Amino acid sequence: MVKVRLARAGAKKRPYYHIVVTDKEKPRDGRFIEQIGTYDPSRPIGEASVKQARLDYWVGVGAQVSDRVRDVVKEHNKALAAAADAS
Repeated sequence: MVKVRLARAGAKKRPYYHIVVTDKEKPRDGRFIEQIGTYDPSRPIGEASVKQARLDYWVGVGAQVSDRVRDVVKEHNKALAAAADAS
């Protein structure tokens, strides 16, 4: 089964995450199929990057999205919409 989840990067006590598509059986920071975004919890959620077209593709072919990635994408889209309304 293919999953869309976070892979941890960054220094000790300073996490930085890559949003990756990977096989469910692979380790958290192991080999992945494709990187589709990034997320830094120390910065505003609007600064996260998500390749929405690729996420939609993988979900369309049956990939399961982790709860945390779902929340990050939802908040990111909300922040982008608020920024668009403000301008």
